[in-house]
Order: sequence, then structure tokens, then C-alpha cells
Amino acid sequence: MEGQAIEERSFEEMLKGLEPRFRMVLVRFRIPEQDAEDLLQQTLLTYVHKRHTVRNPESWLVGTLRNRCLKYWRARRRSLYTAVDSAILESVAADGAPCQERAAMRRDLQGALGRLRPRCRSILGLRYGLGCEPRETARRLGYKESSIYKLMERCLAALSSQLLETRRSRAC
Repeated sequence: MEGQAIEERSFEEMLKGLEPRFRMVLVRFRIPEQDAEDLLQQTLLTYVHKRHTVRNPESWLVGTLRNRCLKYWRARRRSLYTAVDSAILESVAADGAPCQERAAMRRDLQGALGRLRPRCRSILGLRYGLGCEPRETARRLGYKESSIYKLMERCLAALSSQLLETRRSRAC
């Protein structure tokens, strides 16, 4: 019982000592305040479960927090590209949209696609033009299944940039 109290005190002291490093990691990765606390709590909970296998708790905690920050931004980017993915598919296939609006969107998409690299045009053409799933797209183009998602994200990011440029140039 007494040993556990000492262990808890030393853990609290260690956390207080690590607070500036935690803050520095969260600021460096530009984690919003509301999400920073969640990431830190997840890191601490994971530590509590794995503390008996951790050799250097301070390094482990800081490193795990860094990894969680990286995963946080990857997930945010992925959700953005998924939203773009869905929006593009819905806008092109929407039956409820007026013909003129659909035609303008298709024209913008064709122009943006034409300015992309051939590899992106191929990937996006299979994905949207032929409606292939990512696995099928990877198989047809000779890519590994594990890398097609990253390639699709990059191509969607490039397409989004091109579409934004098109919109900006029209607004001027």
C-alpha cells in the first residue's frame, strides 16, 4: 500500500516535469486545445496499461504523444479527402441537380483533371470514370494495394487545388 502511494507520487512528479515537453509537442504539431487534452489522456491511458513493459517512461510518453499527434493529422487529412471524394461523386452523379449546374461541375472537373499529372488522371479516371474501388484501381494500374490510398489522397489533394484555382479565377 505504501509502495503504491510512493509510486503514484513519483508518477505525478514525473508528469509535472514532463508538462513543458508535452506542451511543446502539442504546440509544434498545432493540435487544437480541445483535441490536445484527448490526445494526452489517450497517451496516459496507454502508458497505464503498458507501464510494466516500458523501460524509460519519460521518453516513451513523449514519443507516444508525438505519434498520436502524427496520427491525428493523418486522420484529419484522410477525412478531408474522403469528404472531397464523396462530394465529387455525389455532384457528378446527382440527378436532382439542374442540368446546367451538373454540366458546369463536369466542365470544371474535366479542366482540373486535364491539368493533373498522367498518373493522377489514370487513378482518378478509374475511380470516378469507371467507378472502380481502390483495390481494383491498384490492380489495374500495377500498384500495391497498400500504396494506392496514399496515391489517391495525393491525387485528390491535387484535384482539389485545381478546382479551387478554377473557382478563384472565375470569381475575379
